[in-house]
Amino acid sequence: MTTEIAIKLENATKAFTRLKGDPVVAVDNVNFDVFKGEIFGLLGPNGAGKTTTLRMISTILKPTDGHILVDGFDTTAQSNEVRRRLGFLSGNTGLYKRLKAWEMVAYFGQLYGMKESLLMERIDKLFKLLDMVEFRDVLCDALSSGTRQKVSIARTIVHDPPILVFDEPTAALDPLVARTLLDFIKGLKDEGKTIVFSTHIMLEAERLCDRVGIIHRGKMLEIGSIPEILERTGTDSLESAFFALAGEGVWE
Repeated sequence: MTTEIAIKLENATKAFTRLKGDPVVAVDNVNFDVFKGEIFGLLGPNGAGKTTTLRMISTILKPTDGHILVDGFDTTAQSNEVRRRLGFLSGNTGLYKRLKAWEMVAYFGQLYGMKESLLMERIDKLFKLLDMVEFRDVLCDALSSGTRQKVSIARTIVHDPPILVFDEPTAALDPLVARTLLDFIKGLKDEGKTIVFSTHIMLEAERLCDRVGIIHRGKMLEIGSIPEILERTGTDSLESAFFALAGEGVWE
C-alpha cells in the first residue's frame, strides 16, 4: 500500500427527492481517501449510506453536491474513464436467468470491449480460481446463492480493473462460502488491487481492512486503521468503537 490516492471523496452528498415533503439526505458531506493497494472498509448498519456512497463512486448515482475522483477522473464528468478502471459488485444486481454461468461473464467482458481470445482466456482463469468449473455450463437460474455470487464476482473483475468496489459481498452467503470469498478478496489485494467494500459485519473488517470508515445516518463518524480508531474511542473492539461513536441500539 502507498499514499497515492486511488479514490477521493470531497464533500460528497446525495439527496433523494420525495414525492411530498423535504428531500432525504442519504449521504451528507462525506470526505475520505482510499489509497492505492489498500482494502478500505465502509462500515455501518443497514440504511447508513454505505450503498449510496459506493454507487456514487461507481458512477451509478451522481452526487447532489461535492466531487468524487477515481484514479484522478471525475465520476460525473468522466464516467466512462472511471468505469474502465473499476469493477462494481452490487448487493442486489440480478443475473440473466437464461444465460449459462460462463455466458454471463462473457457478456460483461464484451460490454467492456475485450477481445474474444483475451476474454476466453480470462474466463478460464477466473473459473479455475473461483472453483467454478463444475457449473460453467449451468444456467444462472439453476445456481445456488453461493455460486450465483461467484458468477457476479467473475463478471465484476473479468476486465481486470485496478479498483474494485464490493457492496456487502458476503450477504446471504453461508459461512463456508463467505470465508472463501473473503480469502479471495485478500488475494486480490496481494495482486495490487485497490478494494473498497461495505459491510455491517465487524469481524470481516477486522480480518481484511487496512483502514475503515464508520458511517451512520449518512455522516462519516470516524476514519482510520482499526488500532487508531480503538485508541481514539478508548475501546477494545471495532463493534464497541462503533457503539461509542453512533450510540447504543443502532442495530435495533
